[in-house]
Order: sequence, then C-alpha cells, then structure tokens
Amino acid sequence: MTATGPPLAKYLASTDKKTRDKAIKNLSIFLSDDRHELSKAEMDKLWKGIFYCFWMSDKPLVQQALASELAEMILTISSTSTSLAFLLGFWETTVREWNGIDRLRIDKYYMLIRRFVNAAFRLLMRVKWDKEICQEYNQILTKEGGPLCTSDPRVPSSLSYHVADIYLTELDKTLGLSASVPPAPLAILLDPFITLAARTHTSTTYQRIQSVLFLPLLNALDPDSCKMDESPKSKRIRLATDDSIYPNLLTNACFDGSEQGRHFEGQILKSKLLQRIFEVASQPETRDSNRRKMYALWKEHYEESPNSEQCSQP
Repeated sequence: MTATGPPLAKYLASTDKKTRDKAIKNLSIFLSDDRHELSKAEMDKLWKGIFYCFWMSDKPLVQQALASELAEMILTISSTSTSLAFLLGFWETTVREWNGIDRLRIDKYYMLIRRFVNAAFRLLMRVKWDKEICQEYNQILTKEGGPLCTSDPRVPSSLSYHVADIYLTELDKTLGLSASVPPAPLAILLDPFITLAARTHTSTTYQRIQSVLFLPLLNALDPDSCKMDESPKSKRIRLATDDSIYPNLLTNACFDGSEQGRHFEGQILKSKLLQRIFEVASQPETRDSNRRKMYALWKEHYEESPNSEQCSQP
C-alpha cells in the first residue's frame, strides 16, 4: 500500500485502526497528486472502502476528525473534475448504503454529510461560483443515485431531509470565510430543491423543503413582511435549522451570477427567487398538487414585496 496507487478497500475497511489511518493518509497523498485519475469503477471501489472505514470508526473525537479529513480531500484534490468525481462517489455510495446504517451509527453519518456539504460549497467558492461547475454539482445531487433525485425510489427520504435541513446553514458558514469572492448565485444553488419540491410524489417532502429552506430564506431576506403560516411542527423544524438570519448569505449572495458581482437588497432578491419558484411551478413536469402549493407560496409572499416586478397570476 503506497502513495503511487489508491489504497485497497480492504485496508480502508480494516478492523485495525492503525491500518485504516495509514490507508487514509496514503489516500490523501494519492488524491493530492493531479497526475492520478481514477476510472468510475475504481472510484466506486475506493468509496466502498471509505464508507466502511468511517463505519469502523468509533469514539466521537475520532469520528469527527475522520469526517473532517475525508471532506477536506475534496479541496486537497487540485483538479476540479476529480473533486466532483470524488463527490459523486460519496453521494452514490451514501444513497446506496443508507438503509443499512443502524440507529447507533446514523448520527455520525449525518455529521459526515454536513462536512461534505460544507466542503462542496467551499469547492464552488474556490472556483468563484462558476456557473457550469455549480450546475455539474447540481447534477450530482439530482441525477439517479443522487440524494435529491426526484425519480429514484431508492433515495431515502431521511437523507433528502437532512441535506435540506443543513443546506442554508452550511452555505452561510462558507460565505463567512472570505469576502473577496463573487456573491453566491442563490437561484442556481437552490435549483435542486425547487425542482424536488415541484416533482416529489410525497407531501411530506414538499412540506419539509418549504419549512426548512423556502420559508426561512424568505423570512431572512424580508423579515418585516414575510408571514410564517406554519403548523407548530413545521415551526419547530424551522427554528431547529434556522441559525439566526444567515448574515453572511444576506451580504454575499446574488440571484444567478449574471449580475456581474452586484448585490441586491433582500426584498429584491426575495422577489427574484419567488419568480423562479413561480417559473418552475409553471413547468409541465411539475405535479399538479405541488404546483398549487408553489403558486400559493408565490402569491402569499411575492405580493408582499414592494419591489416585486409584475407577473401573471396563475
């Protein structure tokens, strides 16, 4: 097992911690060398080993350190395309193995997902929120085998919910790291969730996205006029996931990146995001029941925005 090749899965999933630690170290060295490229099959085998390497880790501090080390590999890799391939392997493996995770291990995998969501945002920020790369990452999330796929019955709802729960918080943390990058394109970054809200077959998934993403963000962008018409359960979900009002996001975000670095006032950005929700709701692929909910969300909040542009009623 050397840095000239990726560690074999049997080393990564060894019952011996020293062997696992050495394998992770070699993996980090291997991935940091941009001369190395892995095929899809090789990346799949590698991630199977990584998944069980994390499975074998015990004790909270060990788990936290390993989760951070694995996520940081996304940024250790110098090639953005290889970083995206590494992220693809992570999400496909997580979706595939999720239902086999027992309740004693689930919390540490929730933590691992949080670390990877954060690292993915830092990767996108490193490339200055390049539109094509952001869309490639969205494709990883929404394609078959991705955690936000609208048509793959293998994707567990609990996994989609967790990604939605932490998404804005981790984006806000990332935006607080540097003030020298272009503003984050919210419409592009939220597009997987808007699409999932439009096409999901379950009302609970729609409600979760609205409760932990749409409404907290709208409230943050325009706190004086955004009404929170939610059930007590939805409010508990929102309060549990809405860390303050996303101060970094509010000062370093734009609509879709076409504004050439311009920052919008919160009310204007709110109106633009609501317009995007309206547009997706109008698409033929949107389920009728979801379309009605999205139109209702748009109507309630869009008309409250004093700077909103005119739009046809549904």
